[in-house]
Amino acid sequence: MSQDNLIQLKHKETGEVYWTSKNKKLVTRKIELKKYSAKLRKRVTFKEAKK
Repeated sequence: MSQDNLIQLKHKETGEVYWTSKNKKLVTRKIELKKYSAKLRKRVTFKEAKK
């Protein structure tokens, strides 16, 4: 995976981070994905944050 395409998904409460990529030509909005939070031990919404 190219480092230029990586974006950071962050959970606001716990500060946990997931790294993923997105196609910036097709997706112009900030993305939100449901991912597993190890600290909360459930699926929560992670939102795109600045690097």
